[in-house]
Amino acid sequence: MKTGTLRIGGTSYPVYSLNTLVVGSGAAGLNAAVRLWREGQRDIAVVTDKLGGGASFNSGSDKQTYYKISLAGDLPDSSRDMAADLFAGGCMAGDLALAEAQGSAEAFFHLVDLGVPFPFDRFGAYVGYKTDHDPRQRATSAGPLTSRLMGERLAGRARELGIPVIDRHRVIKLLTAGPSGRKRVVGATALDLGRSGTSDMGFVLFNAVNVVLATGGPGGMYAHTVYPEDQPGSHGLAIEAGATARNLTESQYGLASVGFRWNLSGTYQQAVPRYFSTDAAGRDEREFLNDVFPDMGRLASAVFLKGYQWPFDPRKVAGYGSSLVDLLVYRETVERGRRVFLDYRRNPSGAGKLRDFRLRQLVPEAYGFLERSGALQKTPIARLLRMNRPAVDLFRSHGIDLAREPLEAAVCAQHNNGGFKVNVWWESDLRHLFPVGEAAGTHGVYRPGGSALNAGQVGGLRAARFIAARYGEKPPAVREFGRAAGGQIRKTIEQAAGMIDPGAGRAARLLDEAMGEVRERMSACGAHIRRPEAVGREAPLAWALWKRLRRELRVARAETLPRAFSVLGEVLTHAVYLEAIAEHMRKGGQSRGSYLIPREGGEAACPGLDEAWRFSLAGPGDFVSRKILELRLDGRGRLRKSWAEVGRVPAAGGWFETVWNDFREGRTIREDT
Repeated sequence: MKTGTLRIGGTSYPVYSLNTLVVGSGAAGLNAAVRLWREGQRDIAVVTDKLGGGASFNSGSDKQTYYKISLAGDLPDSSRDMAADLFAGGCMAGDLALAEAQGSAEAFFHLVDLGVPFPFDRFGAYVGYKTDHDPRQRATSAGPLTSRLMGERLAGRARELGIPVIDRHRVIKLLTAGPSGRKRVVGATALDLGRSGTSDMGFVLFNAVNVVLATGGPGGMYAHTVYPEDQPGSHGLAIEAGATARNLTESQYGLASVGFRWNLSGTYQQAVPRYFSTDAAGRDEREFLNDVFPDMGRLASAVFLKGYQWPFDPRKVAGYGSSLVDLLVYRETVERGRRVFLDYRRNPSGAGKLRDFRLRQLVPEAYGFLERSGALQKTPIARLLRMNRPAVDLFRSHGIDLAREPLEAAVCAQHNNGGFKVNVWWESDLRHLFPVGEAAGTHGVYRPGGSALNAGQVGGLRAARFIAARYGEKPPAVREFGRAAGGQIRKTIEQAAGMIDPGAGRAARLLDEAMGEVRERMSACGAHIRRPEAVGREAPLAWALWKRLRRELRVARAETLPRAFSVLGEVLTHAVYLEAIAEHMRKGGQSRGSYLIPREGGEAACPGLDEAWRFSLAGPGDFVSRKILELRLDGRGRLRKSWAEVGRVPAAGGWFETVWNDFREGRTIREDT
């Protein structure tokens, strides 16, 4: 990596010139950097807002899952079987399913070699368990902090290799060049968070042949979210640059704590805590699940099954299923403005309507699980401690003692199954841009729990191989870079300078108000409950907010510019997401994945809910089940929508002599795949 300067408008700005810039420092981005080094491409750097921030280092669950090909047990498995199961989740490209499956073992053992402590038995078998949407037992875990352990080991390896990490820099624009249809990324513009008050406003330029985008999901655009506060997301960067997004309708939602943000899956539910709600001031305590469930056996069993079936799923609402719990929590928190708590000190009570909880009321599957786990104790906290003491210790380390106080919770945005369109080498249709991890739209509708961690590792591996083999050239001279991107850079600098107004006393409030509007809108109608009339009303308001902010946004000082650009990106992102949701509905889309679309004339959710909660499930023959929704901002700022074919899973394997010849002659890694 070389350093230099580029003079624009009488001011010189620092320039880093390099082959590949990795934006983001989570497990996906760090893996891409380490893999690039291993593939022989050393002219690389990682740029990040905050090393150690983001979802990889700051999120998890009772035992955070890593989904991989089966490596133990009697049940046979193959890459073809795994690809078929990933593809069966719906709206996932078949070639990507096969690539993720083929790379699974290599990606997993890379982490093992780095020291991630995945458990194995005395014969060396990496045993597995079954997770949500998983037909086999492919899941494994290194504990509640699996992704953090991955990130720490990858960060340690990056330090050992001497890979530069440019910390406390926020990328605010991707720079592009070339005609429509062959447009490519040529670098990025960032703000140095430690130099915002200088005469150049902290602007830093990156002259890069390739950009790996590994900034995670758009966690900042929901009021109820389990994403870390320091991960707002950077989808606006690629949307504004013209990359095609796909499957933005498909996100995942589940119960999580809202103080210290953490997924409440697995043993947090299998311990069968008591659910209750209060008013905003903490008064008027009610066990609200009792209003709908007809008996304690079905209520407690639904809570237990949330452990297995943690993400909200409309298929598991009817018949007093586990996702009815999520729906009722939404009704309490969003529609009634109340607060919901999980209480591990006491068992669920009938509260005068049902019988009080007894273990024998559980369905046989639930009782048998607790019995085999030695967890037939009298209270939820005792059962949780027996099954998973680290799950209790984790909250205690953040000042929350589950043995002494209830835990506030909500249904939260947890993962973005959509993202940006990529090919089998994880290159976007915006050439030389490689979205990996949650930025890549590879997951489809239903994904097995933990498959995102596998996808992030495989995506980084494949992007690194392609870059090293096909895009390994040196960056252009700074002067040539300036000719290609100078106009865009100048426009961004002028935009930033125009935002600064020392008299803008309302600047901070305007940013807060804008984000408050975004989060309220997305949690109310763009999360796991999506009422068509609300989406139709709110989508135009989302665009209006973006256009207004672009005209009116002002900040009192340059130090606020990073947040201002971040807010603009999040406002744009939420407008595009709502437009995707509205388009899905216009094409007849019904409830699927992790969201419910109420529909007059649909099936009743359950006898205890009114007509407003009727809905219909999407069918495999529906238009939206056979196609993938793609969206792209064109050069004039207009949103283009199209529906692409899903594409089947290619045949796995091949004739060895042919594959060997292609490999030796360099035909395996090529741009047209």
